Amino acid sequence: MRMILVFLCGCPLFAQTTDARPSFAVASVKPSARILGKDAIQQIAFNAAGVNGKNLTLKFLIQEAYGVQPFQVSGGPKWLDDNEYDVDAKTDGPTSKDQLRRMLRTLLAERFGLALHKESKELSVYELVVDRNGPKIHAAGDDNDTVIAGGRRFRGDLQRFANLLSVQLSIVLQDDPGRPGMASGAPVPVVDKTGLPGIYDFTYELRLEPGADMFVLWQRVLQDQLGLKLEKRKSPVEMLVVDRASRIPTSN
Repeated sequence: MRMILVFLCGCPLFAQTTDARPSFAVASVKPSARILGKDAIQQIAFNAAGVNGKNLTLKFLIQEAYGVQPFQVSGGPKWLDDNEYDVDAKTDGPTSKDQLRRMLRTLLAERFGLALHKESKELSVYELVVDRNGPKIHAAGDDNDTVIAGGRRFRGDLQRFANLLSVQLSIVLQDDPGRPGMASGAPVPVVDKTGLPGIYDFTYELRLEPGADMFVLWQRVLQDQLGLKLEKRKSPVEMLVVDRASRIPTSN
């Protein structure tokens, strides 16, 4: 299954006009003056007025523009995950996050000449599902939000929580309590299959046990505290394959 998502040779492959592509009123995209490197936490801000962030890789920008996890972006040159860019893009007025994502897709196509396509690939994944006794979390703003004293707080939709789990499950805990656990490789594919829409705000307590299996620890947290669980399955996953991109963005 192959579908082109951007415009090649200046012509759209689908029956839509250039005006149909939502875009920012003004945008600046440039290589970062100070490089932070792979261990830096990339942060991007979506707000009603636009999108901005510093030291963002193009791969990260693709993930944010299309709302996918790192393992869902493949292909393209190595620098996609190395080179860092600063982005500051403004809209004409208040804009939803979904619309901002579409504007960001247009920006990446225009400034980086980004061309990619979709493929469906069957992978071994963990599916985040509701446990048999039902969820113990509630939509943000409910009076009975899940709160655990001293726990870690999460706010967002459950696909974002699945994204967090995908990174957490790759961490290997050390036998020496004085040494922090480190990610052992690429994030583990986790897909939200809870069917629970909206934004959630809850806390959880993860008690790290040196040498323990991170999956076992998280499964305990999910079931006991949140009313969720992970199930390993073979599942078709939508992948984004990068066909081409330019390292230097076009002028602002």
